[in-house]
Amino acid sequence: KPPVPKPGTPLAVSKLPLGGAAQLPRRPKGRGGAHNRADRESDALTVRQVGNLLAAADHADAIGLPLTRFITIHWQSAGVPPEGMAKATGRFVDLLAKALARHGSVTAWLWVHEGGINKGGHCHLLVHVPPMLVRVVSRLQKGWLRRISGKPYRAGVIKSRPVGGRLGVETSMPAVHAINLDNVLGYALKAADAEAVAEFDLPLSEPGGRVIGKRCSTSQNIGPKARKEAKR
Repeated sequence: KPPVPKPGTPLAVSKLPLGGAAQLPRRPKGRGGAHNRADRESDALTVRQVGNLLAAADHADAIGLPLTRFITIHWQSAGVPPEGMAKATGRFVDLLAKALARHGSVTAWLWVHEGGINKGGHCHLLVHVPPMLVRVVSRLQKGWLRRISGKPYRAGVIKSRPVGGRLGVETSMPAVHAINLDNVLGYALKAADAEAVAEFDLPLSEPGGRVIGKRCSTSQNIGPKARKEAKR
């Protein structure tokens, strides 16, 4: 039998496409939000959830807050149990948003959780971080993880990279950013169920493991209610 790979962030992001011409089709069809309970267990993203996440990503761009940063947090390696993963991610995005607000910036974000024996519980987070504040977030994020987990930071728990390969590509080369965002979204949504894969022609599909509680979420400013109000 082949050796079982150790869980960790490098394993979780090892298949991430960093560029290319293939775009992920955007066909949300007005589906709603996630409807997750704190004790709910799930094995895959649904059609409703995938539609909501794709629509949220489009709306972030429409309101001038394009998703510019792809962050993966391996909560299992940080010592957070599966049932605590949703709360941990919620605290992380709250701390991130407050840090950006102190520097005069608003943000938008979406995230997806995955689990499984080989992968371990982890989060894929897409977030708007202005280029001039990337260093601020990078300097603070390990401290946030220590506060959330109550444990010393371990190497490899978090990986963060710009969507498009370099800072500011969303304004200097918006077409390149759009292509790379589609690729990253395709990777983040790879744990969708068969119906969602067919509905949205998702480019990647693989088991996403058992997740307790919320499997995905978005910030309110790009969620279903905000999108509905924007159309009025």
